Amino acid sequence: MAPKLLLHGCCAHCTAYSFKYWQEQGFAVSVYWYNPNIHPFMEHQSRLEAMRKLSAEMGFELITEPSYHMAEYFKNVSANVDGRCRICFDMRLGQTAAYAAGHGYEYFSSSLFISPHQKHQDAVCSAEALAKETGVRFAYADLRKRYSDSRHITKPLDLYRQQYCGCVYSEYERFGKPNSPA
Repeated sequence: MAPKLLLHGCCAHCTAYSFKYWQEQGFAVSVYWYNPNIHPFMEHQSRLEAMRKLSAEMGFELITEPSYHMAEYFKNVSANVDGRCRICFDMRLGQTAAYAAGHGYEYFSSSLFISPHQKHQDAVCSAEALAKETGVRFAYADLRKRYSDSRHITKPLDLYRQQYCGCVYSEYERFGKPNSPA
């Protein structure tokens, strides 16, 4: 029987190749949606709907966290905006690892590890610490060189495609005026 891996899905585009990769490595993969960092709420819902469509197309089990936890997210990151990415990784991967521990998964990972736009080493450090804390093994692969492969999988599916990481801070960095105060 294949070992069970819970893959945190940050978005449909990053999840497509990540799911395929872990499945090809011999894992029974389920995808877990927990992303309280994505704002505004309708952006979160658009990305979740894209993930549901991808799940139907690729045939994976999609587990969605029913709570959005927006207030908790802002409480956690507002005190340390410069360190927000690590805090965000701890929150999202922590929820994933906890779910994995409570539901019989032997491994967890994330589609974050395919994105060239994430603070990769911070996400790795977060996942490694959470693996020790929860006892669920962290399955790691640096898939950043396969980012375009994931986009090639999803482009024909005509899924919603976001223009920023998800948090309002990254949205501002992407679309804000270059010399505007943060």
